[in-house]
Amino acid sequence: AAKVLPFFELCKYFQRKSIFFQKKLHISVESSTFVALKILKVMKIRVIYLLWMMCLMTVWSFGQEVTNTLPDLQTSEPDFFDPTRKTEVKEEYQFSTNWRWETGYTQLNQKQDTSSVYLHGVRLGATVDFNLPYRLSIQTGVLAALTYGRNNQHWASLTEESAQVNVMQHDILQLQLIIPARAYYNIVLWKKLRMFFYAGPQLQIGLMSYDFITNKTSELTTQWLEQQGLATTSYDRYATRELYRTNIQFGLGGGFEWDRYRLQAGYDFGLNNILRTSVLPKQKLNEWGWLCTFSYQL
Repeated sequence: AAKVLPFFELCKYFQRKSIFFQKKLHISVESSTFVALKILKVMKIRVIYLLWMMCLMTVWSFGQEVTNTLPDLQTSEPDFFDPTRKTEVKEEYQFSTNWRWETGYTQLNQKQDTSSVYLHGVRLGATVDFNLPYRLSIQTGVLAALTYGRNNQHWASLTEESAQVNVMQHDILQLQLIIPARAYYNIVLWKKLRMFFYAGPQLQIGLMSYDFITNKTSELTTQWLEQQGLATTSYDRYATRELYRTNIQFGLGGGFEWDRYRLQAGYDFGLNNILRTSVLPKQKLNEWGWLCTFSYQL
């Protein structure tokens, strides 16, 4: 009996231990589940908090944009709430034309290899500007130029030793039509004050180039000149086919413009030979010139 009792006590001891471990395991399982649920709940709270923060940031940024577009009542212009106030509209290009009267001084230089004849006169006519984008414009029109010049030719006398005795005086009166085709670029300096530059060709059409000759040569010298085919009396250089009527020039220049008034100056380079009948081999005649004109916009 004494031996059987310790055995039963040992069995009860192991039974109590097994029950304890089962309860402990059950608590551990319940604790793990509780912790997992707790973590999920915390994560859910954090996700909701993050979404709320994103919504608040979106609303705040939209409010900033609206605030920037609204005027500051303390610094805004007094007429901001004026119902007659007009909103500024960006200027857009619109095709337009400007008509002008132009007049001024012009000087022509009919130059050869060894001599030059200067003609001084006036230039008068009408022009039209076709306004283009980027401050550009194209100008054309019709102008007339009336010029006058004098040239003295000295010929070796056939009877006298001095060449100064034989002088032939040429008084040239010339009338031309001018048709320009030039590009203008404008620069605004201050308010209505502008500076501009231009470049482009122009066509000259000769109407009259009369040479009034005063012959002071001796009779023998006059006869010799006539034998060489040179004129000794007054004549029209276009009518006798001495000069071509058309001349093409390329001009460069610039000036200033205030409101409707324009002052410009430039130089025109002769591109072609206008001498039609030459006396000497390879003889050429080019007509260059410069101008200073004033124009008024209609």
